Amino acid sequence: MSKNPAFKTYIALGLLLAIWVALFAHYGSVFLYHPGEIEKAAYPLIAVEEAATEEATPEEQPTETAAAEPEAPVETVVTTEPEAPAGGGIAALLAAADAEAGAKLSKKCAACHSFDKGGKKKVGPNLWDIVGKAIAGGEGYKYSGALSGLGGEWTYDNLDAFLTKPKDFAAGTKMSFAGLKKAEDRANLIAFLRGRSDDPKPLP
Repeated sequence: MSKNPAFKTYIALGLLLAIWVALFAHYGSVFLYHPGEIEKAAYPLIAVEEAATEEATPEEQPTETAAAEPEAPVETVVTTEPEAPAGGGIAALLAAADAEAGAKLSKKCAACHSFDKGGKKKVGPNLWDIVGKAIAGGEGYKYSGALSGLGGEWTYDNLDAFLTKPKDFAAGTKMSFAGLKKAEDRANLIAFLRGRSDDPKPLP
């Protein structure tokens, strides 16, 4: 070993420098980097969170919301259709009747009746200008006692009743026609008969 006094000095300075470097490295890293608490994990620990939820006490579990109070019943206003005016009968249907449809229905009657002015009688009387005419009042035709004994006129209501079922309107009539069940058909036929006139009678 060298006995040079300076050599010992160099060794001491080297050791001191090494100590200073170590201290500087330690405290310098602490000074430059301040580790803090992690605010939020980059990857949430789902399993841990679910386990924590399952182990929560009843007080910590979410409570069910209170049942909603039943709504007050809504009042339903029931409206009724106005009743048809008394005595309306066939009048309401005649206002919307289809005379052309009635003309088609009249073909059922053409074997026994004619509808033209001056038309000849057949098995039954001519029905020209029948609306408003006296019952059993047709000239040149011999009516049964069932009709001739009724009196009155062929009003719209009487025609409707007769066409519904002749034997009910005039018991014993020779009329073999069974009648029209549908009120709309009767109204259409009466509208056609009304038109077979030089001066059609006013609707009721």
